[in-house]
Amino acid sequence: MSVEADLVADIEILGTKLQEARGSIAQRFIGQDRVVDLTLTALICGGHAVLIGLPGMGKTMLVDTLSTVMGLKGNRIQFTPDLMPADILGSEILETSNDGSRSFRFLEGPVFCQLLMADEINRASPRTQSALLQAMQEKEVTIAGEHRPLGVPFHVLATQNPIEQEGTYPLPEAQLDRFLVQIDVPYPTRDTERDILMATTGTAQAEATPVFTADDLLAAQTLLRRMPVGDAIVDMILNLVRACRPEDETAPDFIAQNVSWGPGPRASQALMLAVRASALLDGRLAPSADDVRAMAGPVLQHRMALSFAARARGENLTSIIDRAAGMATQTAAAA
Repeated sequence: MSVEADLVADIEILGTKLQEARGSIAQRFIGQDRVVDLTLTALICGGHAVLIGLPGMGKTMLVDTLSTVMGLKGNRIQFTPDLMPADILGSEILETSNDGSRSFRFLEGPVFCQLLMADEINRASPRTQSALLQAMQEKEVTIAGEHRPLGVPFHVLATQNPIEQEGTYPLPEAQLDRFLVQIDVPYPTRDTERDILMATTGTAQAEATPVFTADDLLAAQTLLRRMPVGDAIVDMILNLVRACRPEDETAPDFIAQNVSWGPGPRASQALMLAVRASALLDGRLAPSADDVRAMAGPVLQHRMALSFAARARGENLTSIIDRAAGMATQTAAAA
């Protein structure tokens, strides 16, 4: 069997397994297929995600369910204003042995896991938020001058409440850029909410079952990077990301007029991975222009900022990114 045939077979097997994972997640997290797909996208791309939604939308349940389905060791941190970096990373304590000698012993913090839920991350102080920066980017932390590797794989799924901003500390741009995608968790539809009522207010509740292991997820992340991407799709990604930078010569007028700063090269990398995951979750062997348009918002919206004038006019990034994605599609097709 050729290398190409092996790759096709492996991608098809992984796609089937992801469908099984979707079904297991749906046992507990009912509906919201788009939210589930974007969260799985972050995991199989080897990245992190920030979930934005109102209280009671099931964000915590989703992360807990993912920990089970993906076979990952999970921890949860409830971020509060008085949380300190040592509460996340861990600390060294001085111990005295029976013979009277003393030595330091390191106590691991909750960050030493494979799937970390950072609940209401914007409620912690900037000093505590920054404790996650090195962990998210380099998968290790430095404590008392010693580099300590984290779990393998390592993913952060953070949550934020979009309406209650009093006493919060907005995440800095450098940390937002570490998240592969931003996932907006909307209200469920009427039918979905009815299903939730029937499934969660009885005497028994469904349980998710493991589908992946940590090693399976690592293999999936490697396989995803082998998925082929056509030159037209690569050009479309480049056209889109560069068009969203107001200072770029290729930026259209509506970007220059409404956006104060745009996405950097990490956004291009994230979009390249995300469109592969989108195709994989849809049962296809290579990404298409539709995948780029579908993933543009989740990948780019937290890496851009509206100008003051645009906010005053009531503009929003979602519609601006959709418009830019449409133009990038046309440009790539014309080329």
